[in-house]
Amino acid sequence: MKNIYKYTLLIITLITTSACPSDEDDCIKTITIPQYYVVFGQSYSTETTQQVPCDYPEPTTPELIEPPAVENLTYEVLEFNFTPDTGNNTSRLQFQIKLNNPNEFSIKGIVVLTLNSDGLEYSGNFSKDATSSCYEISANSNCILTYDKESSLDLGLVNSLQLVNVEYYLTN
Repeated sequence: MKNIYKYTLLIITLITTSACPSDEDDCIKTITIPQYYVVFGQSYSTETTQQVPCDYPEPTTPELIEPPAVENLTYEVLEFNFTPDTGNNTSRLQFQIKLNNPNEFSIKGIVVLTLNSDGLEYSGNFSKDATSSCYEISANSNCILTYDKESSLDLGLVNSLQLVNVEYYLTN
């Protein structure tokens, strides 16, 4: 009877110790992952944290990610005029676009416009030449991106130019 009791106790002990994971299997650590993204030739650095098993290697090189866009940004086109030929061997692009930041925090970044030029779509940042660039928009506020510029027709004549989309990419 004592032998049966010993063997039963031994079997129960083996089952419970082998069925339970060790503390090493439960080990979780938080790592910082360096990241970067590029918007029109300018790179920006950021980082994110993630919980991983303790035996997971630490990241050594930054990870390239998509530029973060403000998803709930809204915009209203107040004015968009394109004059293909002003009569002075130039074309003229004028626009005013009201950007609305409905967030509870301010945002810093650049405005990227997608335009259709004679059937060809392209994206560009017009803030550098804008009279009001909207590099920062306060919380629950708005900013009007204002642009008015003439360009030489020496590079070719564009017949039509239409606004397709507006996005705001974060730079901080």
